[in-house]
Formats: sequence, structure tokens, C-alpha cells
Amino acid sequence: MATGKEHEGEGKWNQAKGAVKEGFGALTGDRSTEAEGKGERAKGKIQEEYGKIKSDLNDEDPTRRP
Repeated sequence: MATGKEHEGEGKWNQAKGAVKEGFGALTGDRSTEAEGKGERAKGKIQEEYGKIKSDLNDEDPTRRP
């Protein structure tokens, strides 16, 4: 099972990939690629936020083992 930090990292990576794809689509006039990039950025943002929440919950869990 992935940790919160791993989800955060994957989310940031997806945001970066999406930004590049979105920029390339805008530069070349390829609306499909641009839209795909926007979707990846949104997915990455959600994934990153999920990771932050998961990390916060694990930090507050007194029964959590190191």
C-alpha cells in the first residue's frame, strides 16, 4: 500500500507531465493533447491532496506503528 508521501510525489509528477503535455498541445494547436494535459494536471492535484490527507491522518493515529 502506498504511503501518503508516495501519493504526493506521484501527484506532483502527474502535474508536471500534464503541464508539459498541455503546453505542447497549446504550442502545436493540438487541442486533444492540450485537454489530455489539463486532465493529467487535475488528476495529479487530486492525488497530491489525497497524499497530504493520508499523511496527516497517519500522523494523528496513536495506534500507528513506526
